[in-house]
Amino acid sequence: MQKTVVFGFVGTVLDYVGRGSQRWEKWRPTIGLCQQEELLIHRIELLHDLRSRGLFERLKQDIQQVSPETEVVGIEINLSNPWDFEEVYAALHDFAHGYRFNTETEDYLIHITTGTHVAQICWFLLAESRYLPAKLIQTSPDRKEQGPAGRYTLIDLDLSRYNKIASRFAQLKDESVSFLKSGIATRNPRFNRMIEQIERVAIRSKAPILLSGPTGAGKSFLARRIYEMKTSRHQISGRFVEINCATLRGDSAMSTLFGHVKGAFTGAQTERAGLLRSADGGLLFLDEIGELGLDEQAMLLKAIEEKRFFPFGSDKEVSSDFQLIAGTVRDLKQWVATGRFREDLYARINLWLYELPGLADRSEDLEPNLEFELLRYAKEQGEQVRFNAEARHSYLKFSSKPEAKWSGNFRELSASVTRMATLAENGRITQENVNEEITRLQQAWHNNTPNELDELMGNKASELDLFDRLQLEKVIQICKTSDSLSDAGRKLFNISRQEKAKSNDADRLRKYLAKFELDWVKVKGSGLAGGA
Repeated sequence: MQKTVVFGFVGTVLDYVGRGSQRWEKWRPTIGLCQQEELLIHRIELLHDLRSRGLFERLKQDIQQVSPETEVVGIEINLSNPWDFEEVYAALHDFAHGYRFNTETEDYLIHITTGTHVAQICWFLLAESRYLPAKLIQTSPDRKEQGPAGRYTLIDLDLSRYNKIASRFAQLKDESVSFLKSGIATRNPRFNRMIEQIERVAIRSKAPILLSGPTGAGKSFLARRIYEMKTSRHQISGRFVEINCATLRGDSAMSTLFGHVKGAFTGAQTERAGLLRSADGGLLFLDEIGELGLDEQAMLLKAIEEKRFFPFGSDKEVSSDFQLIAGTVRDLKQWVATGRFREDLYARINLWLYELPGLADRSEDLEPNLEFELLRYAKEQGEQVRFNAEARHSYLKFSSKPEAKWSGNFRELSASVTRMATLAENGRITQENVNEEITRLQQAWHNNTPNELDELMGNKASELDLFDRLQLEKVIQICKTSDSLSDAGRKLFNISRQEKAKSNDADRLRKYLAKFELDWVKVKGSGLAGGA
């Protein structure tokens, strides 16, 4: 059974009507609230200043007489000016931020009849923004009955005209955006705009979010930060559950996600709840969602839309209400076209699609992320490490060059900083440390990235502009994964071919390759794997 908890101020005017027995004949908001027959209050927490401590103690004794089931808690809060918006809001915000709410077992109400009008407005704003997961309740005397209990009403207010308070919300929004970025002062305009929108969507919506981007771009990290932000706003109370779908195969995929009953398959000796049920009330992050089989995709769609599904081997449905964030390195739209991903599931999770750029596309963010990684190393290892000026300049210059591939993105940057910090003597990363690391990165990028153009074109590849080189590398990659010249042409000219009465994709591609003295046989005959 849910317990009811009320927050409110001691009413220095309305709650004070003397000390004698006549006080029971008068309506007192706090006492009247506890006298409501249909509203059982399990705990009431009353805010008061030092001067009102005596009044609080009297109210506590009177509440125990009219409602012995109610626990009365006093919270001393001293305001130099209870009519100052900023002071009152800051004090109540600090109170809400430090309070340990338990929405699974307790329902919260804010009594706004007592306290100044400024306090009432601040109560509303904190409840509206979910810093206080509570409803508002107002009490008033009953003119017809003339009784001391009065009556109560659940109400809603519209106080958007208070611009001073609205400016504080702008500040809180900035804090939320900074939280999603882990306090990193990123400079990339596109990335910053994207994070600002993710902050708004995450707070206002429970719809699925799809995060696309290369490996190591931070999809998993961002998903967890979204969960932590929503948890701090009391929007979700369940767990953060994460799984990389590329690790799921066969019966284990069904079992891991949806659970199974005993005997569902060979080796299923006990029942298993599954990750979807574990995420009930919380957030489920399915990384590399494109790797799920079509059967699992169909069941996932039902679970998202209906909040119900069948565990593997069971004929009885179970329920789970979770928010989904999915991550992918794949082009799911292309996978839908080839039948590898369900179109209906893609439509359902594609409501909010955000493409996270790789580190190589955010060179202006290398410096703040470098500082972040040094701070993280210090926190994890308990040792402060810094660059000297020359080494820092050299590392940033190298890291920002177009030739810096950063194929592992931010994960690779973190590993790079960890190596230099570990090898640094006396807490200083020197030019020698940086030179060794640059050599190590160059070798890794060269070894991990087969150079198709150098093999196909020899010395002529070095004469290409970066624009032509990047375009040609992508064309070669498509050719290597295609069945024929026409098949590759259809993929490469998928938009412009629709405008032609008679398309000749193969001929267009043949002429493009000829510009670089290449042909289909030569490209397909290269020993290097194309990679999908």
